[in-house]
Amino acid sequence: MEHFRRTRHIEGIGRGRPRTLRAVAVLAAGAAVVTVTAAAPSPAGHGAPPPAAKSPLAVGYGGAVASVDSDASAAGIDVLRHGGNAVDAAVATAAALGVTEPYSAGIGGGGYFVYYSARQHKVSTIDGRETAPRSATDQLFVENGQPLAFADAVTSGRSIGVPGTAATWQTALDNWGSRSLGQVLKPAEEIARDGFTVDATFNQQTKDNQARFKDFPATAALFLPGGQPPAVGSTLRNPQLARTYQELAARGVDAIYHGDIGADIVRTVRKPPVDPAATRVVRTGDMTAADLAAYRAKTQAPTHTGYRGLDVYGPAPSSSGGTTVAEALNILEHTDLAKASEAQYLHHFLEASRISFADRGRWVGDPAYEQVPTAGLTSKRFAASRACLIKDDSTLSSPLAPGDPAHPAACGGTGKAAPTTYEGENTTHITAADKWGNVVAYTLTIEQTGGSAIAVPGRGFLLNNELTDFSFVPASPGVPDPNLPGPGKRPRSSISPTIVLKDGRPAFALGSPGGATIITTVLQVLTEHVDRGLPLVDAIAAPRASQRNAAATELEPALWNSPLKAELEGVGEHFTQNPEIGAATGVQRLPDGRWLAAAEPVRRGGGSAMVVSPAG
Repeated sequence: MEHFRRTRHIEGIGRGRPRTLRAVAVLAAGAAVVTVTAAAPSPAGHGAPPPAAKSPLAVGYGGAVASVDSDASAAGIDVLRHGGNAVDAAVATAAALGVTEPYSAGIGGGGYFVYYSARQHKVSTIDGRETAPRSATDQLFVENGQPLAFADAVTSGRSIGVPGTAATWQTALDNWGSRSLGQVLKPAEEIARDGFTVDATFNQQTKDNQARFKDFPATAALFLPGGQPPAVGSTLRNPQLARTYQELAARGVDAIYHGDIGADIVRTVRKPPVDPAATRVVRTGDMTAADLAAYRAKTQAPTHTGYRGLDVYGPAPSSSGGTTVAEALNILEHTDLAKASEAQYLHHFLEASRISFADRGRWVGDPAYEQVPTAGLTSKRFAASRACLIKDDSTLSSPLAPGDPAHPAACGGTGKAAPTTYEGENTTHITAADKWGNVVAYTLTIEQTGGSAIAVPGRGFLLNNELTDFSFVPASPGVPDPNLPGPGKRPRSSISPTIVLKDGRPAFALGSPGGATIITTVLQVLTEHVDRGLPLVDAIAAPRASQRNAAATELEPALWNSPLKAELEGVGEHFTQNPEIGAATGVQRLPDGRWLAAAEPVRRGGGSAMVVSPAG
């Protein structure tokens, strides 16, 4: 892969990931071209080239990749440049993110993969969600009759689900790729071996998790060199992960699901290797080799709805992203958002989100265990029965009662209300396209920042805490909860990679990290672009709000400090601040055949949009 190294140097694609910690996007329309730069590396960073500038916008031919990280996007572009397709590029980008964004994603986690085939004019998906061990019951997170504290559950073997990421990669490559797993892992293997430049975000995320990381010697060895978070500008190498990628390249994903890597995962889950000096109580998990061997990534049909003449596709359950985005869009189709004032637009967006989250909580879980009415939730008839709840001069109260898709009421809910349960707000998203017109939207995760904090000794990656996405106990006593733990069950997700077609051809694709705010981020970006006319990169940059059937709506500071807040309070909205909501990326097919790649300009330090052959 010498060519990959040389290409990165010539084109100014360094190993660094310049970030501005926890900055909040306040950009309005017209802020499309932004370059995020970083300070020069400290002397400790002499092993890597200076970090390159990142751009949230790139336009050109030959294909496109957008992610949070310049190294990862460059890995995908290199694959495209050498004849690979969008699926190959997406897997290469994801593998590189496992190196440079190890607190958000990696082979210790899972995700959802949405793919458009230009040859078949068809959208397909892969559910690569983690699963509970077969021994799990609905009492997984209950002790002495009480639910565990979230903090106690997260940093434990009990929170770790059977990883699905590697199976997702192999399934995608087998079904639609043109390169082998070994070929697409090469760029990531090189980055892991040679290192990347630590930025402010990586440094701060490490500091935020330092107390957890230090209690696990394998984790501390990876991410606390000398016992401290790696300094900004220093070079962080992960030779363990490079060797793990080499083993996957040589032996395939059987090394995880039937081999030595899997044996190490099971050993780590069942007896987490805790520092003897640690005072933390770390609960063990019950994953077995049989659980790993039984794992399958599921290829399935997407969710679908029509919206303003477009076809919108997303992941089917076990993710709630596709159904919830579709239902909210169907509700919003009852309002002319293009002609609404900004306050009216936001009010209807928030109310549609509130309603669709109420229905999500009651109906969406793992369809292998629950009767999930996907067709009903995404139907226009059900949306009409819910849209009539929205009034221009008042706000609904939360928690709002759900409706029944099988028996839509004339106007209102038919069930008992239950609050929305908590989800961590990490994860990462990739969008990719190729010269043939294939498109991928792929969101992958290890759940919260740093996952379980437990690294597999000698393997170089963190294990997820995805099982904490289950409801520990029913969200409300006496109300059916489809998201309780169960044997082999997949916890409900909010991941929402979305592909939008016009007349059967790609219009744009997008997705975001952010836990349950993923759904509202995708919904807001989509409607800002389609209804409000913002260019895709500006819709990604625009200030955000998130309502998830809660008493208060979350606002980013730019909206909190805006006159719009008072207007919305005037119709009954209540607000709390969230410093940062989501960090989307997208790709768009332009009428002249060029690809536009768009990424977050500021949030999480900004993303990296690239094309194979730039052309203004």
